[in-house]
Amino acid sequence: MNSAEQLSVSVVIVSFNTRRMTLRCLAAIKPELAARRAEIFVVDNGSNDGSAAAVRAAFPEVQVISEEKNIGFGAANNHAMRMARGEFILLLNSDAFVRSGAVENLLAYLEANPKFAAVGPRLVNADGSLQASCFRFPSPARVWCENLGFSRLFPNHGIFGDYSRWKHDHPRRVEFVSGACMLVRRSVVKEIGGFDESFFLYAEETDWQRRMRNASWDIGFTPAATVMHIGGASGRDTPAQINRHFFESLHRYELKHHGVAGLLSLRCAMSIGCSLRAVLWGLAALLPGRRKLAWAKFRLHGWLLSRQLLGWHLPQKLPHT
Repeated sequence: MNSAEQLSVSVVIVSFNTRRMTLRCLAAIKPELAARRAEIFVVDNGSNDGSAAAVRAAFPEVQVISEEKNIGFGAANNHAMRMARGEFILLLNSDAFVRSGAVENLLAYLEANPKFAAVGPRLVNADGSLQASCFRFPSPARVWCENLGFSRLFPNHGIFGDYSRWKHDHPRRVEFVSGACMLVRRSVVKEIGGFDESFFLYAEETDWQRRMRNASWDIGFTPAATVMHIGGASGRDTPAQINRHFFESLHRYELKHHGVAGLLSLRCAMSIGCSLRAVLWGLAALLPGRRKLAWAKFRLHGWLLSRQLLGWHLPQKLPHT
């Protein structure tokens, strides 16, 4: 095949110490590409569990890119996207397993909606329950709504609400979709660029889709495609580090898109929200019945408050709830 010849779809999977899940992910995606001219990339992000060798042995047709170290989720995806020849690029987490017809239905959605840059599927947990897959962009106003409880009180409100109570039962335009599985036009990647590599982990897909929206593209969701997503597989052994990446990325996003004032507003809103919840859970811990849960929640929100007030490099670990 001519190296310049365009394919229908390029699949990009980033793997970091998820050998078994990566192999399972590939086993699920391979038959779903039978009707399309496709290619698959696995970017091994410096794994030490033999992921790259295992993929080469089990799936010799897959193009494996071995990074010497973990260069970050966005940077690893960018590496493969620069090599991709597909008209569409499917970004798939190594712990995400497509169900029958998912890829074809995602492709059909973008083919039928030329103004949409990307589309995400309906995500489900391992037990089949619905997993949140659509979100509203973080903003100073939204952070205040969430931390003061307005989003929970008015989940369907146009300003205060989010997608948390939505059943994910019909296709629609959304603000952004989960990066666990998303199909993107390669032409859009060429237009706006790939992920911002300053985001090492988390919020990179939020920033990317914000840039798509800023360039007048839409983001879609379709329940016609279903993907089971485990979540957190590559960071299960390093929760403190993963937690640090999450908050650093959230702060980076606010600073990038809303400036210093937005970042200060975020930290202020989260500090007040954590304080209120810590007080409420502290009072609940005085009551019989659910003292263990209430005490765990009290410690969690106290810890989150200290993160906002004192910075990142704290000695304590994230409390379990």
